[in-house]
Amino acid sequence: MTHVLIVDDEADIRESLEAILREEEYSITTAGTAAEAIELVRDVDFQAVLLDIWLPDGDGLDVLERMREVTSNRSNPPEVIMISGHGTIEAAVRATKLGAYDFLEKPLSLDRTLLVLRNAVDAHRLREDNQEFARQLTTQQSLTGDSVPMKALRQQIKLMAPTNGRVLIFGESGAGKELIARTIHSESQRADRPFVELNCAAIPEDFIEAELFGFRHGAGPNYGTRGPNHPHEQRGTFERADGGTLFLDEVGDMSLKTQAKVLRALDEQRFYPVGSSTPVYIDTRVIAATNKDLEEEIARGNFREDLFYRLNVIPFFVPPLRDRKEDIPALTREFLAEFGQQYGRPRVDISDSALTSLKQYNWPGNVRELRNIIERVLILNPKAQRIDAKHLPMLVQRTDGRSANAPREEFSSLSAAREAYERDYILKELDRHNGNVTRAAESLGLERSHLYRKMKTLSINVGE
Repeated sequence: MTHVLIVDDEADIRESLEAILREEEYSITTAGTAAEAIELVRDVDFQAVLLDIWLPDGDGLDVLERMREVTSNRSNPPEVIMISGHGTIEAAVRATKLGAYDFLEKPLSLDRTLLVLRNAVDAHRLREDNQEFARQLTTQQSLTGDSVPMKALRQQIKLMAPTNGRVLIFGESGAGKELIARTIHSESQRADRPFVELNCAAIPEDFIEAELFGFRHGAGPNYGTRGPNHPHEQRGTFERADGGTLFLDEVGDMSLKTQAKVLRALDEQRFYPVGSSTPVYIDTRVIAATNKDLEEEIARGNFREDLFYRLNVIPFFVPPLRDRKEDIPALTREFLAEFGQQYGRPRVDISDSALTSLKQYNWPGNVRELRNIIERVLILNPKAQRIDAKHLPMLVQRTDGRSANAPREEFSSLSAAREAYERDYILKELDRHNGNVTRAAESLGLERSHLYRKMKTLSINVGE
């Protein structure tokens, strides 16, 4: 539940705002004086405050300053939105300098009030998410591994993160590009500001412009309707990341039309939301990532060369897991600890033979594939105190003294891949029941005769 404090000396304004915001499913507290407001903020963790600039026992700007003082020991203080019936430029400037999120003038516009409040709450939530991720980075080995490529990558981040230079991260799918982007942000001077992510490949072409730049009233029927869950106006990712970092994942999948608009926004540090003729000015650091060869895409006419050079100020290359296999033991133990804690398991060890099998595999899915396999092994072997080679998927296990190949090379068809998975799963159940076919069949939900037929088809014998 989102907690909002309304501070205004006019009871009718407090009551009408409270009624409207409760319909929008906010939890509302009200105050009519400066003293009452300060005490409430001292005792309650609000996500946002609507604060009138004229109060009977104090100036709203002084109250804002006092609120900042009483919440200075909090990692995520509330966003404060100032309200004034006699707003001046000087008051708005001072409010901004004191840390106000925005400034609203009376009489209040319902649409604008809801939009600004929604955006303030989103900013508060984003900051909380970023802080949680930063805490995780301090408690986990974020960029695990002592291989030469990983040491060089950590050193590059240490040097480049504090700057405001744009970053372009190259790497295969699953190699950890998002983790690199988040680490750069957490070690930058913008760490306490929003980190906003947009996967360019996941947004349909018709909507990506609105996702990037937002939309305003009059943008058209495709851009929202009135109602609590359908905003009539919306800020885009560029605006939500103002002051912080925007991570454009899979930037190579943008259309040329969208690339042109992103290029202009980067050059001018401003843009026009869909349906608006008023520019929005921003201070946003852009980190982009791609699994494509952008220079090859440029040659094919699929990517703008000028945008490439705007983004590629500081290039990073994330090495695939097959090029740093010496990091696999550390990564594996990290994932075992992570999922062991998640599933309430005691400490699970791993044998040297299992590590050898993992190091022999090619890892086409990179670190993400390793992480998924470790989770799968723990789920399928709930009683194992130590992971051995036999617990690993057949795809990874070494056979005939050779390493398993990548999935694309191992299987000639989907049915072959399915058979390999079924064989692996049945073997795990037989192992769990010490070779007892009847109990394994019950566990699998199969008739005993059906399981025997499956075993024959998949060339499984009880001894195995």
